[in-house]
Amino acid sequence: MTPTSLRQAFKVSLFILLSFLCSNSGYSQKRSNADVTQNTWQLFTYDVGNMFQSIGYSYVRPLSWEGKQWGTFGAVVAGTGLIYLFDEGSADYFSNQGENIPDFIKDYGRNVGTPENNYFITGGVYLTGLFTKNEKLRRTGVLLVASASSAGLLQQLTKSLVGRARPESGNGKDTFDPFNSNRSYHSFPSGHAMLAFTNAYAIAKQFKNPWIKAGIYTVGAIPGISRLWEDQHWFSDVALGIAISIFTVESIDRYLDRKYDQKYNENEKNLSWDLNFGPGQMGVVVRF
Repeated sequence: MTPTSLRQAFKVSLFILLSFLCSNSGYSQKRSNADVTQNTWQLFTYDVGNMFQSIGYSYVRPLSWEGKQWGTFGAVVAGTGLIYLFDEGSADYFSNQGENIPDFIKDYGRNVGTPENNYFITGGVYLTGLFTKNEKLRRTGVLLVASASSAGLLQQLTKSLVGRARPESGNGKDTFDPFNSNRSYHSFPSGHAMLAFTNAYAIAKQFKNPWIKAGIYTVGAIPGISRLWEDQHWFSDVALGIAISIFTVESIDRYLDRKYDQKYNENEKNLSWDLNFGPGQMGVVVRF
């Protein structure tokens, strides 16, 4: 797939996404008083302020966690540690599978998780909501941009601090060289997985249908999995990246509940993850 065709594909994807979100968010609904009385610049400055404040909130949110949240965090740490034990075996498996993956899926996974393409999509969602004065779509855009920024900054700092070698470097899963500027030592966690699944998880909040949610989650997982096919990340890098995405979106969405009247499916249950173990098997059970 050529760069031109990729850009065209992103434009088409963005158009489909915006159309889907507009139809689901009730574009014909009555606008809020704030949308009616405030001009576009006022709405923009309000939203940008919420973006920065929600990013800060996402970093301090763990200070307010209680028993249930810490229990979930502990399960994520334990699960990541368990996956870590099998990283070299899983790396061989995914690398072998990559030979059979269609090129268009590889191209999608490789490109959609990059920061420039991520902000092209999330910025498009936000600007559409801003200029149409659709509060729910504006809030979705704020959630997307703030979540991607929060997760993106965190993964950049963590990659440098941890300095884990990528599979393609030829080193094992236990090789760490903190603060090494070489990208071959920026494996943990996966930035592609974090950015792409952050978007998927935030967008899926718009829908109640579990099959639509499952489809969005599946598409959002492709960029992370594509990094396994290409020997760019270990499985534990991707798994933790997805977990961080969920924590980030949930915390920022919680903050935005205070700032916007429009809510997402207030009575729905949040997505939950359980580790499932048995003789000779290991898996993850997802409930939504």
